[in-house]
Amino acid sequence: MGSFSIWHWAIVAIIVLLLFGGRGKLSGLMGDAAKGVRAFRDGLKDTDEDKPRDERAGALPRTESEKEDLKQ
Repeated sequence: MGSFSIWHWAIVAIIVLLLFGGRGKLSGLMGDAAKGVRAFRDGLKDTDEDKPRDERAGALPRTESEKEDLKQ
């Protein structure tokens, strides 16, 4: 019970390869999940201060005529 046999190590290696190795579907899924988490974090860091007032969160998009009326 104290040491692992070759079969234990082979099973562990196969599981690791399935999860993280090659171009398998699961490794692609893990990469997509990491990209999603990174995009979420970047979205939390984003502030509205660097955007124009009419493009901040909650503002509706304006038509060209509305933008011209605001400039006047």
